[in-house]
Amino acid sequence: MTDDVLFETRGRLGLITLNRPKALNALNRAMCNAIYTQLGEWADDDGVNVVAITGSGEKAFCAGGDVVGLYNGRGDGSSDWEDFFGDEYRMNHRIGTFEKPYVAIIDGITMGGGVGLSIHAPYRIATERTLFAMPETGIGLIPDVGGTHALSHMPGEIGTYLGLTGARLKAEDCLYAGIATHYTQSGNVEGLITALASDVDSVTDVMVQFERPPGQPPALKTHRESIDRHFAKTSVEEIMASLSMGDDWAEAQRDLLMRMSPTSMKITLRALREGADDDLAGCLKREYRLVGNIKAGHDFYEGIRAQLIDKDRKPRWNPSNLRDVTADMVDSYFAVPPHGDLRL
Repeated sequence: MTDDVLFETRGRLGLITLNRPKALNALNRAMCNAIYTQLGEWADDDGVNVVAITGSGEKAFCAGGDVVGLYNGRGDGSSDWEDFFGDEYRMNHRIGTFEKPYVAIIDGITMGGGVGLSIHAPYRIATERTLFAMPETGIGLIPDVGGTHALSHMPGEIGTYLGLTGARLKAEDCLYAGIATHYTQSGNVEGLITALASDVDSVTDVMVQFERPPGQPPALKTHRESIDRHFAKTSVEEIMASLSMGDDWAEAQRDLLMRMSPTSMKITLRALREGADDDLAGCLKREYRLVGNIKAGHDFYEGIRAQLIDKDRKPRWNPSNLRDVTADMVDSYFAVPPHGDLRL
């Protein structure tokens, strides 16, 4: 086990606390393995009726995985890359198939790996501090951790929009998109945890007790017609062309997409379209192929350099234009990577 994630039982509740507040509770491999193991033990423990997960500190639930560590380990010949993603995805699958109620309290920044810890849960509680995003196309990656399953099953083309643009959502938009199932104030979180620890018959009844309406209307609803129209196209090029003929909001989304990795956008769109007809396990296996082949590419390392290392925010993608990302290149990312397929 690791001090980066804490486990305790309170009454009938198994509580997981992500414990890296200075790192915005970013996930590392040890945390993934610890959560996977503990969930297995609680699944067999008749004294635990419900599991909840929360983050320490006041800023983040979980801001993602340790991508800087993967960047620093490039070219060392180790299996750290595939080991990390394999262990993370097995944890995601265990969360998504956990047979007891699992409550994710996304009180703060929830991105990347934090989405994988929460979005597959049956109960997802947002607060006024929630900030959700899947910003992977901006670092040369894809919306993984089962993101291609969750996003592709959202209403209309909301998931395509979020997966390609990395748009950031507050709680009211998370509710509208189905990312969150309930909303409460952050000041109610401790009371909610205490209530879950009591001998309650229904987690839903506890949610009703603490649920409050968000203070703002969802911005997504305002742009829903545009999202569904522009992002329903069959290629990224068609999406860009459609946005170029739209209103000011649409043109702003086009300009945003122009900053993303062309390769990441193309493989993301295909993965989302295929994910719409697949279950979580199938999507995770496909994502494992994609990230495995991204390891041997250029854009991930360049994206991390530009966004998190040098922080010049000027990634030099290769290829730099959508037209140069050929169908054969996209196909190659969906092939079995050198280290094989994911074993769940």
